[in-house]
Amino acid sequence: MLRQRVLTALVLAPLLVALIFLTTTPVFAMLLGVIFLAGLWEWTRMAGLRGRPLRAFVLAGYALAMLLLWPVAHSPYWWWPVLAGVAWWLLAALWLRGRNFAITPTPFHILLKLLAGMLVVIPAWCAVVVLHGMIPRDPPPHSPWWVVFFAAIVFAADIGAYFAGTRFGGRKLAPSISPGKTWAGVYGALACAALIGLAGGWIAHAPVASLAGVIALALVTVVFSIVGDLFESLIKRHAGVKDSGALFPGHGGLFDRMDSLVAALPVFVLGKALLGL
Repeated sequence: MLRQRVLTALVLAPLLVALIFLTTTPVFAMLLGVIFLAGLWEWTRMAGLRGRPLRAFVLAGYALAMLLLWPVAHSPYWWWPVLAGVAWWLLAALWLRGRNFAITPTPFHILLKLLAGMLVVIPAWCAVVVLHGMIPRDPPPHSPWWVVFFAAIVFAADIGAYFAGTRFGGRKLAPSISPGKTWAGVYGALACAALIGLAGGWIAHAPVASLAGVIALALVTVVFSIVGDLFESLIKRHAGVKDSGALFPGHGGLFDRMDSLVAALPVFVLGKALLGL
């Protein structure tokens, strides 16, 4: 399984770098929007929808929401959908505490999970579009590097969690939701994120006060990414499936690769703005 994960990551990494650096922000937003919509297609199945025409109708609604938010990313009000994303993940943390909430596949619960899918993905899409180069005060050539920095934090945290959890094991983080996750994995993720934050601040020649802020932002970003990972695990448990799909060998479906990213993006972008970075 580890070998499959590494090989898949080696194939995907160059594609991700090309997407970030070889596209303008409108093209980046469009291509990433297609990827996010593909992830939401998997979400509609996990939410409980079975008919493809109905799932396609819901997916069209998600696409329309993205289209309507596109002008917002150009405006001074870009932070509204991003803030909504942060607020949603705070609510999602409460949902994790009441893990059996909406577990039965009633029409209301399905509708609730479809709405949750919109709040999970679309603010994140808006956030990454802003991060790529639409915040007016950011020089456009510099903005794609923020996307790389963000991805490095989340991916390093994922690697740190995997190896720390495998090596040390110990007390489970949320055994009724995701039995494989441990507190050792959380500490490993936070340690790796702090190192990436330190390295990023050092490369950017950040002053000491700003460097502390960057490291703190990296740590908070990872906390939200863990909440996102757990929340998808909860929805999969409700749906009775192990993976959101089978697109990537060793990685599961597309949404299995997105869960941490979409949860962490809004808080990273909002924190970056608050720190004046």
